[in-house]
Parts: sequence; structure tokens; C-alpha cells
Amino acid sequence: MAVLDVVAWVQVSDGRLLTVRARGRDLLYLPGGKREPGESDWTALSREVREELALDLDEPSFRELGVVHAEAHDQPSFTHVRMACFTAGYSGTLTPASEIGEYRYVLPSDRRLLAPASQAALDLAEEHGLLG
Repeated sequence: MAVLDVVAWVQVSDGRLLTVRARGRDLLYLPGGKREPGESDWTALSREVREELALDLDEPSFRELGVVHAEAHDQPSFTHVRMACFTAGYSGTLTPASEIGEYRYVLPSDRRLLAPASQAALDLAEEHGLLG
């Protein structure tokens, strides 16, 4: 079984989870992505968030929320996703950048709009009391 190992940023505002849609994709994902060789979780996630949303994450507030496993969506080379989820404060103004076409804050009732791993991350955020 081929596993896609990624990091994701769990950002909640007013009880809603921040998600992004890459251009050409049908479902929403959490900001984040794959580590480059030798990257730590912090380095990979801060780079991905800067590339996708033009934000700088705050390293002192960086915390692991948990790891979720789910079926891979729209990833033909992989069958499953292992997604390490982190929280962190940020500075800057949310701006879709790079391959990101839009960002959207979603409620738990919007789960059908999310890729499977993002649904699992939504559940994780709920378990930790981060959502309304």
C-alpha cells in the first residue's frame, strides 16, 4: 500500500476550519503538503503555508494536534494518506497563492466538501474542542 505522508495546518476561526482548494481540484483540503527531503514538520508546514496562503506561521505556538489516516483522493500513485496535523498562530493576510484557487472556512456540516483526510482532520479538530 502506497502512503502519502503529509503535514497540515489546522486553523480555526469562529468555529470554522480553514480549507483550501487547489486549481482544478473538486474537493477542499487543509493547507499543507509533502515534506521535501530532510525537512522537519515545522519547516515543511511553514513553507507550504507561505507558498499556499502567503502567511508566516508562528513557531513558538506550533503544536501537534494529532495524526489522521484516510483514503487518498485524487492521488493516483497513493492509496492512503497519513496526515500529521498541527496548529500555530500566524501573521499576514490570507491570500490564495501558488496553485491555490480559493480558501474557505467550513463548518462540520460542510464535511461533504472535504477530501477524506480533511474530513478526518475536521473530526480531530472537533475532538479537541476547536470547532463551535
